[in-house]
Amino acid sequence: MTTIRLSDGIVKDDVLVVGLASKNSKSSKAGATSLQIECGDLALDTKVLMQALADLGATGKADEVIKVPGTSTRLIVFTGLGTASASYDHEVLRRAAGAAARALAGNSSATFSLPAKSLSGIRGVAEGAALGSYLFDQFRGSTKSGQKSPLKSITVHTDLASQASAKSAAKSAEIIGTYTNLVRDLINTPPSHLTPETFCKAINDAVKKAGGAATGLKVSVMTDAQLKSKGYGGIIGVGQGSVNPPRLLNISYTPKGAKAKKKYAFVGKGITFDSGGLALKPAKGMEAMKSDMSGAAAVCAATIAIALLKLPVAIETWAPLAENMISDTATRPSDVITIYGGKTVEVLNPDAEGRLVLADAIVRAQETKDLDGIIDVATLTGAQVVALGTRTSAVMTNNEGFSSHFMDVTKETGEAFWPMPLPVELRASLDSPVADLANIGERMGGMLVAGLFLKDFVADELPWLHLDIAGPAYNESAPHGYTPVGGTGIALRSLVQLAISASS
Repeated sequence: MTTIRLSDGIVKDDVLVVGLASKNSKSSKAGATSLQIECGDLALDTKVLMQALADLGATGKADEVIKVPGTSTRLIVFTGLGTASASYDHEVLRRAAGAAARALAGNSSATFSLPAKSLSGIRGVAEGAALGSYLFDQFRGSTKSGQKSPLKSITVHTDLASQASAKSAAKSAEIIGTYTNLVRDLINTPPSHLTPETFCKAINDAVKKAGGAATGLKVSVMTDAQLKSKGYGGIIGVGQGSVNPPRLLNISYTPKGAKAKKKYAFVGKGITFDSGGLALKPAKGMEAMKSDMSGAAAVCAATIAIALLKLPVAIETWAPLAENMISDTATRPSDVITIYGGKTVEVLNPDAEGRLVLADAIVRAQETKDLDGIIDVATLTGAQVVALGTRTSAVMTNNEGFSSHFMDVTKETGEAFWPMPLPVELRASLDSPVADLANIGERMGGMLVAGLFLKDFVADELPWLHLDIAGPAYNESAPHGYTPVGGTGIALRSLVQLAISASS
């Protein structure tokens, strides 16, 4: 766990992180740029440093990190902020701090003095540094000793250090970093070690570590036998082909000592490995299907974080967990299953399995009385990646007010989401000649069709959000900003911020 503190005094760490921005130079040739050192509230002798940066070819672009010997510190680290500005967006600061933290692996501590002039800026720097301080090495053997440990201690230098609101922002950032990294760890764990059962154990252990009942948290798990007897046909249908039986995990958070101002249900897709079932996926890229439980990890970890922040918001979280595998007991194309609550589904494609387990959990979640909204999070469709790429997630809804509020929340967290429609004309493509509906429909607009499928299981009067995080949940390219290779932890920050917004 990386700890975060604030300071407005002398820099005690031997590593100092400051910002570097580019600006148009009127005195230089056309198109030339000059550099601007952004060191927050610290005073630095920039003349010598600027010459060194020029010699090193510094540009100040985002994700650029340059290290030079310090004067009063052992090392000064310049992290790119992009174009110079009088006021930097908190996400710019978050990414710059994250890039620097990644580059400082092998160091134990560092002070970050970036141009954070507001509470959101301080929070951005603290979160970015915490999120960039990540290493997954649990499964390394002979090469483990060669891995550089992430920063253990982060100091954010700011003249707001003594303010209670700033201290609260730093504590919140510490919790966000810890539980985002839990999500990343779960995603990165190989499916040989992360099954529905071991996922439940990992979350139960995390809840106990967080304080369990003392923090208002309670965990329960339904076994495959219980799921079958109670009619959870989606979870059973997807998981019945695997030797590792399915589970339905529930985390209940009730705030201690305060009346809940809002009550939300979170539902997260938890396919611990997706082979495609009898609609077998191609071998290329199948290794990334260990990430198909990203939604479940995000909603579970977010609930624990909300509890530790002591937010006066009640949360009922459901994680339907299964392995989608091939065997003589696997669900076949054209099989009909009965979702919890009674609706029947013709399974035309066993690789469209996430919506089946989510349907069960969404119906179950609505049995909670007096819900103010329900949010499901899922790596649901490859069509999401086609439409929005690997860094922007989709939002679909039956309530534009709820969606607009969520989009405002994401502006606070820096997580990229984009609202997508649920065109009524696509719903007919889900009609089945033998069941209430089919699990696939029109191929074009497949992300939207999947959303329409889920909408069928949500009461019209209940505000609902569907977050398709298929691309952003797992980074298969180079690291960037505070984002590592592998599991990213997307959606956790926005779920927590949604709860924060409901608290005010």
